[in-house]
Amino acid sequence: MSRNLIVGLLLICLVGCSKAPEARPPEKAPPPTNRIAVPEAVRKNLGIGFVKVERRRVAQTLRFPGHFELLPTGQQELRTPVQGRVTILVRPLQPVKAGDVVATVDSPAWRQAQRDLGEIEVQSKVTAARIAAMRPLAAAHATHETSLREAVKVLEARERNVLDTQGSVGGQARELTEVRAQIAQARAQLAEAEEKTAETSAAIAELQANLGAAEDRMRLGLDAAAAVLSMPVEELTQAKGDIPTWRTLRVVELRAVADATIDNVPLASGAWAEPGELVARATDRKQLRFRARGLQSDLARLSDGLSASAIPATGSTGSAPVAGRLLLGASADPTLRTIDLYLEPVSLADWARPGVAGYLEVEVISGQTKELAIPTSST
Repeated sequence: MSRNLIVGLLLICLVGCSKAPEARPPEKAPPPTNRIAVPEAVRKNLGIGFVKVERRRVAQTLRFPGHFELLPTGQQELRTPVQGRVTILVRPLQPVKAGDVVATVDSPAWRQAQRDLGEIEVQSKVTAARIAAMRPLAAAHATHETSLREAVKVLEARERNVLDTQGSVGGQARELTEVRAQIAQARAQLAEAEEKTAETSAAIAELQANLGAAEDRMRLGLDAAAAVLSMPVEELTQAKGDIPTWRTLRVVELRAVADATIDNVPLASGAWAEPGELVARATDRKQLRFRARGLQSDLARLSDGLSASAIPATGSTGSAPVAGRLLLGASADPTLRTIDLYLEPVSLADWARPGVAGYLEVEVISGQTKELAIPTSST
């Protein structure tokens, strides 16, 4: 046997001897014997849930049942101000922004209001034009009257000269007669001119009064149109070219007054609505407060401004409490011996909606040490 063959056999033996044994899988720890595994489906059928233990001031916290309710400012009703055919432009549960058009009303009454405004506007323009045309006539009458007064003064001076001549020389009867006839004629013309001036002034005053009345009617008509259209008067009178905005509006637009969500649309698109009929109802779900019922026996421990929070009634985990300040109701129920308690939220959680039930927790005394609080439903 050669030397190289012997060396190779020795290397093979060394490699085989140095191979590590295969690792055995770790043994599983035996399950605990003091508990029973309950599947999730069984837990749901039995109503078993898990609640996280919290640290709260248990001895200084009062809990009252209640629910979230919508503030009066959180609901808006869009009603048609005039009679007409309604076209709905939204659907239920659709969010809308302030100023969005919710529906339009094609109303004959609005068309009539446009015609009335147009007639008043034309009347105002015609009256203003007549006043402008009569002012030069009044000025001419005034000038004519002034010239006649000057002529009368000249003739009266001539009459005095004739009288003076007659007194010193004599005669002058014919000249005196002629002068007096001219004075009489001039005075007659002056009276006629004064009459025309007075008539012209009276006509201008009447036209100015009519113009003021027309402007007042126009102003009142625009105010009424602004109330119907829910638009400011300044926007209605803005001109697009030579045409004001109120002339270009063919339908009455019903707009949302604030950010909200459409809750109810009782009318179908194309329906004929009467004045004041409900077209859509919208709700701002952020305008909420929590209302609870407390016992009158706890009034000695309650006061306005205490720190409070609303928690869901289900006790589900992950639902953040709604913090705020406590407000006591203005009156109480003498029969049930309860009083209304209100929570003004600082900020709202996602679960807070109108009608959602929960509990109002009021910290009667703050600054105390927090303890482990186990819900009564777990006992």
